[in-house]
Amino acid sequence: MIASTAPPTIRVTVWNEFRHERANPRVAAIYPQGMHQTIADALGRDADLSVRTATLDEPEHGLTDAVLEQTDVLIWWGHMAHAEVADAVVAKVRRRVHEGMGLIVLHSAHYSKIFKSLMGDTCSLSWREASDKERLWVVCPGHPIVRGIGPFIELPVEEMYGEPFGIPTPDELVFISWFTGGEVFRSGATWRRGHGRVFYFRPGHETYPTYHNPQIQQVIANGVRWAHTGLRIQDDAPNVAALEPLPADPDAAHRSTVSHV
Repeated sequence: MIASTAPPTIRVTVWNEFRHERANPRVAAIYPQGMHQTIADALGRDADLSVRTATLDEPEHGLTDAVLEQTDVLIWWGHMAHAEVADAVVAKVRRRVHEGMGLIVLHSAHYSKIFKSLMGDTCSLSWREASDKERLWVVCPGHPIVRGIGPFIELPVEEMYGEPFGIPTPDELVFISWFTGGEVFRSGATWRRGHGRVFYFRPGHETYPTYHNPQIQQVIANGVRWAHTGLRIQDDAPNVAALEPLPADPDAAHRSTVSHV
């Protein structure tokens, strides 16, 4: 009997505010079912990915305990309603990342509560919504996130994000963007937080059809596979016995009655 070599199914949740699409006809024309659904539809074409969506105005923002328990990688897009995300939900997501859930943060979600919490920094930047072309240069060509991507991705028009970007030094820098106005930006970066992996990917302003771009879709799919650790490790600071014999300790009886947690 030959063992199956099929890749494991990765459970993905695509989270989106879903506010711009309902308030701005220009955005609705590009993403009639929401950016989250466009991203989910693209990911759903891959047999190894099982995809669901969640939005801000659902109960618990669609991120109930049951949903998070069944999520291996969470994709997050936010912009106009960061402050409306409940702190209790942010705490749950943060805990799941520390346990091993992957997190992909898209575009303006650099200012989301969850990203700022995990980064421990301002996550601020300069920006311009105009007619800039963006060229995302691959600066780590052997990285799994850029598998199938050439030396760069070119977007005819995108919102400009410019340095300085208020983030801690990335574990890996995957993309650097150049814009028509002359700015550059660290537009694809990764970190480890606890047992989880975090990938920030810059493109995706709501008034441009960025998430319909096949290369952008490919990077997000690659990012999902990279961010999937397959881990679920709960750190509970256990008190452990020694593996080797220890010398007699006259204070052991006293310490056994004192909690160190």
